Amino acid sequence: MYAMKLIAPCKDYIWGGTRLRDEYGKKSDADKVAESWELSCHKDGKSVIANGAYAGRTLEEYIEKEGKSVLGKNCERFEYFPILIKLIDAKDNLSVQVHPDNDYALRVEGEYGKTEMWYVIDADEGAELLYGFRHEIGREEFAERIKNNTLLEVTNNVPVHKGDVFFIESGTLHAIGKGILIAEIQQNSNTTYRIYDYGRVGKDGKPRELHIEKACEVTKLVPPTRPTKPQGQPQDKGGYTETLLATSEYFNVNRLDLRTEAKLCASEASFNSLLVLDGSFTLGDITLTKGESCFIPAGSGDYTLTGKGEVILTDIV
Repeated sequence: MYAMKLIAPCKDYIWGGTRLRDEYGKKSDADKVAESWELSCHKDGKSVIANGAYAGRTLEEYIEKEGKSVLGKNCERFEYFPILIKLIDAKDNLSVQVHPDNDYALRVEGEYGKTEMWYVIDADEGAELLYGFRHEIGREEFAERIKNNTLLEVTNNVPVHKGDVFFIESGTLHAIGKGILIAEIQQNSNTTYRIYDYGRVGKDGKPRELHIEKACEVTKLVPPTRPTKPQGQPQDKGGYTETLLATSEYFNVNRLDLRTEAKLCASEASFNSLLVLDGSFTLGDITLTKGESCFIPAGSGDYTLTGKGEVILTDIV
């Protein structure tokens, strides 16, 4: 067992920018780098191991070879690899969209539903995102507003600032606004139902597909209930400060602000995922810099992360 530095597949969606290439070292031949999939075993983009005995192999291949025990006991309840972690650079507005829950997605799409969490790494002044509804509406009104293009009159638009946390339960209407850089931790799913897309066209010159009927079946027509801030208070751990960003049945996410070092543990319960948002660190014989991530198998035990900067630590509880 060893800490595995990962190479992230990148996506060039039309709303993306270049910050992930320019500031976070992502490599892509595309003009835009909208997303990098930092921890992924999804068929649409798989993380590749950069170091050690499994260098050049996908993380999924490593898990298949070594067995699901490397994910930890807390992952036994999941049929598939449980999560997907991304960096997202929204140069332009994303579509207004919704994700289904597990029951619907497994029945209709053949994969998990999608509950997700956003940590705002950076945001332009005046940036906003769409987060649920301002007040509860009926399903007939929802369908009618989609048809007559007045949906945005009842949606909940929220100012966005660096450090904000948004917990997006499946069924929550949402849209990331332009000028926002996000770390997203989500269920292992790529199912998205677009409701409104500003009349944009895709690479083929045709309007991008909308999924109105499915969206009407899965959208919760209510305001969000969670505040847009970290779930926990900062805890001083000596060489670093730890803040619980969000915890759920699907993932547990902490922000680590390191001053010198953090003594951490990948127990038998869960793997650890580290995503560096700022700074530079050493972990054993590997170096992790801004925009890099690594996977630490469950059962690896105690380890020390040394350096100064900001890291997102994700595990399963």
